[in-house]
Amino acid sequence: MSLRKRWQPLARDTVAGVPNRYGVYELGDDEGTVVAEGAGFLPDELREALAYGDANATQVRWETAASEEHAERLLDEL
Repeated sequence: MSLRKRWQPLARDTVAGVPNRYGVYELGDDEGTVVAEGAGFLPDELREALAYGDANATQVRWETAASEEHAERLLDEL
């Protein structure tokens, strides 16, 4: 299963607008193929992905979760 959210550019302004919540995310390449996925506190996770992530990742999408445990369960479902 994949997140059913629209891709957004993996860029500084996108990451700055991420909610301060736990969640699950996917990183995608230019064609929309998922190249990485993860769960955690979204601002921290996506800042790290932007700085150190997969060089092929140019897009991101996420879904918020109620807690860290909820985010981990969502990740298991991806």
